[in-house]
Amino acid sequence: MTIPRRLFDADHDLFRETVRRFIAREISPHYAQWEEDGIVPREIWRAAGEVGLLCPTVPQMWGGAGGDFRDNVVVTEEMARAGHMAPAFYLQSDVVAPYLIDYGTPEQQEHWLPRMVSGEVISAVGMSEPSGGSDLANLRTSAVRDGDDFVVNGQKVFITNGHLADLLVLAVRTGGKGAKGITLLLVDTTSPGFERGRRLQKIGCKAQDTAELFFHDMRVPAANVLGEIDRGFIHLMTQLAQERVMQAVRAVQTCETALEWTIDYARQREIFGRTLADFQNTQFVVAQLHAEVLAQRVFLDRCLELHLTGELSAVDAAKLKLTTTQLQGRVMDECLQLHGGWGYMWEYPIARAFVDARMSRVGGGAVEVMKQIIGRSLFES
Repeated sequence: MTIPRRLFDADHDLFRETVRRFIAREISPHYAQWEEDGIVPREIWRAAGEVGLLCPTVPQMWGGAGGDFRDNVVVTEEMARAGHMAPAFYLQSDVVAPYLIDYGTPEQQEHWLPRMVSGEVISAVGMSEPSGGSDLANLRTSAVRDGDDFVVNGQKVFITNGHLADLLVLAVRTGGKGAKGITLLLVDTTSPGFERGRRLQKIGCKAQDTAELFFHDMRVPAANVLGEIDRGFIHLMTQLAQERVMQAVRAVQTCETALEWTIDYARQREIFGRTLADFQNTQFVVAQLHAEVLAQRVFLDRCLELHLTGELSAVDAAKLKLTTTQLQGRVMDECLQLHGGWGYMWEYPIARAFVDARMSRVGGGAVEVMKQIIGRSLFES
């Protein structure tokens, strides 16, 4: 990229080097095996916790570094730079930890956060259901009050970290129909009545375990309610904006990295007595993509600045996710095309990036949902 970034300071640069070394030493050499296994070992979470990669924004009183969201951005950017979608450190750091910090009781925070920082506890979020997908307001998993407990029955699907998770932030229906009857529960996955289903076979993100979860008369103490009863949907919507920002971070960094791979390949690949880089078509395609990615990088960094001060709206987060993830899909397609037949081979990172990118337009709210959020805001104003 040709425009200097002003988002990070010297401490973030030092942290970036730590993250980069950790990935090169502890993740990249094993990633191919993890893809075959369909899951990462628990030990990598503990190793990440030891060097401060997990939940860096958690205050020091709960074992964290007390940093800001830029530390989380650094971790996600470096994972994307290496072409890795797993382990899903972002879910623990960017989604679950903020739920606990913003809505948890002191007892909940003290019980879970230190162990999330250390990697002893791995977390997940239970939102999507087989019948609902992005339609969170109509979820069916129920929680009925029975004395000091809630009795939970239902099913979740597409759950990242589903097979590894010790802690699940579970969205359930405690009230009537629609968004007003949803509550969040903190579920210890050793609870009787909790069952992990099969690990889902995906076209991409193969090292990241994604599971079905089942709940059969699972009892959850009322003390495990996260936030307010029947206000879970509001809590979800507040935190989803940050998740969408982080997906944009991953999308833009993946685009930049794919362009670097493609430029390096084009300089070396000889065809018809010339390098691929010598052809005008190659230069035009890469030039167009470079300009568009640079524009999204500037937009993203501005949104990150606003997010750091609490000024980024959910609508603007939706615009960011929509534009960056759609561009990501197009960049991966064009870059793979320039790799020719080799781009279709799994040994080339562009092949993995191509299939991994398809998830970005679905996860955290499909792009069609982003359009609906944006369109509604325009016509209601």
